[in-house]
Amino acid sequence: MAKEITYKLTKPIEVLGENDRGYTKEVNLVSWNNTTAKLDIREWHPEHERCGKGITLSESEGKKLMGALIKLYTKTDED
Repeated sequence: MAKEITYKLTKPIEVLGENDRGYTKEVNLVSWNNTTAKLDIREWHPEHERCGKGITLSESEGKKLMGALIKLYTKTDED
């Protein structure tokens, strides 16, 4: 039998959107299986009872993503 996956949402950061079933796409810090909380982006059931597939990033990966997004969204017409 597969090991049960546990999670603890340690810090909500931002709700990015909501789908027609009421699930919200969120950015949070989440601890999976009692490990150090990491940046997590995924869809969540309204009561956080269930979640969809998503992506979990380490601190360094989150910083690289932030840098890439800053570059993308702050480009000038000359770039």
